[in-house]
Amino acid sequence: MDDTARQALAGKHLHPDHPPSTARGLHHMALLSSDVEQTIAFYQGILGFPLTEVMENRDYPGSTHFFFDIGNGNGLAFFDFPGLDLGPYAEVLGGLHHVAISITRENWEVAHARLREAGVEVLEESGTSLYFRDPDGARLELLAEPLGTMYGVKVV
Repeated sequence: MDDTARQALAGKHLHPDHPPSTARGLHHMALLSSDVEQTIAFYQGILGFPLTEVMENRDYPGSTHFFFDIGNGNGLAFFDFPGLDLGPYAEVLGGLHHVAISITRENWEVAHARLREAGVEVLEESGTSLYFRDPDGARLELLAEPLGTMYGVKVV
């Protein structure tokens, strides 16, 4: 899509006086985990997101559903599906491209150092974004900007 098409799209659908959203916020986003211990070590140990709950997945007996606090009352959840051959992570239409999580500059620096120490490949973009993959290949972004902004532009 070129700039002219994007501008036409924005002109058609963006309304500065839009009504309030019907949503209250992101309750949780659920990703898949091939190894619960490895996922906890990465998200809690390296990224500093506290593990807040571990329970059985109500939809798949024997599967674990576990949650991390990513701030502001939002959760990042995971399922493991023992016995299912899910294959490697893949970006497909309708799938996940990346999860962007707002973080303070201080915590961004700490996470950056921990990721490097853990040997995780990190791409730094625009001095505010760190892109990397979790142990199962999901792409994450730590964004050292306040919620609702992207590179200094109010997006929400």
